[in-house]
Amino acid sequence: MTNIRDLAKISGVSVSTVSRVLNNHPYVSKEKKLAVLSAIESTNYHRNINAVHLSRGKTQLMGVVLPVTDSPYFALLLKGIAKKALENDYKLVLFQTDYAEEKEMEALQMLKEKQIDSLIICSRKCDLSLIQEHIQYGTIVLCEKILAKNFSSTFIDHYKIFFQALEYLYQKGHTRIGYCVGRKTGANSSLREQAYIDFLKKHGLPFYSDYIMDDCLYFEDGEKVIEKMKNLDSRPTALLVTSDQVAAGIMIACQKERLLIPDQLAIIGFNNEPIAKMMNITTIDIPLVELGKNLFLQAMRGNVSNKEIIVKLMERETV
Repeated sequence: MTNIRDLAKISGVSVSTVSRVLNNHPYVSKEKKLAVLSAIESTNYHRNINAVHLSRGKTQLMGVVLPVTDSPYFALLLKGIAKKALENDYKLVLFQTDYAEEKEMEALQMLKEKQIDSLIICSRKCDLSLIQEHIQYGTIVLCEKILAKNFSSTFIDHYKIFFQALEYLYQKGHTRIGYCVGRKTGANSSLREQAYIDFLKKHGLPFYSDYIMDDCLYFEDGEKVIEKMKNLDSRPTALLVTSDQVAAGIMIACQKERLLIPDQLAIIGFNNEPIAKMMNITTIDIPLVELGKNLFLQAMRGNVSNKEIIVKLMERETV
């Protein structure tokens, strides 16, 4: 396999001249440049990109850990990350984990081995202490509320948002309120659960475990939610749904069951996706693309920073 020294010998120039030509350095005579280019063509030379990365100390590759790609939430996050990656000449290495810890470990191992420059973790299964061990190998940015000194994060304050949304429903006259999440065990879901418990305590309301429904990720899960509600002796009169897709699915299922929205069931979705606008769903507007852009910039810059993304309630027709 031809190397840079072979090219120098064939073209009759120094190794440093060959290096300048390969790196498009302007201060090379036309005659020497043509000689090197001719040697490259005759030997079918290809640069060892790993050696180039080693010499520069950067790969221009950024890892992105996300559980799924077909969820609008993560798709919009990725859209923001990808837009900034394109603008800054970075390539993305995607790790779709389905919340498998070993898949997240693969991403951390690649950071340790310097195969990627930095890592964005959009949602995780790994314990935070395990991720902490890998900070020494490169920048790691989390999409959750982490205010530790050595972690960068861009986050939504899910406790605050959830509590405010619950208060909004309470002011509208609702005291039997349930909620739907994609995964009960996530860091953000823990904050939502705490907000829910604190809300109930504040107003002296009873806790019903059946009012909390998980594994709600897709449009078709809306029907599952309504089926579960039908079997409850005391049904919630309002639902906080952490996905507009699921909220839309619940609305369609309600139509089939002749449940009136918002008279018999009020709904608040999350993310303000196009489907929420089309179906007039009251929702929490989370600027996910902007959130993704900031995650990328934090990972690229490398300095530790934390940024909260501000959200707002979009009042429509489902409450």
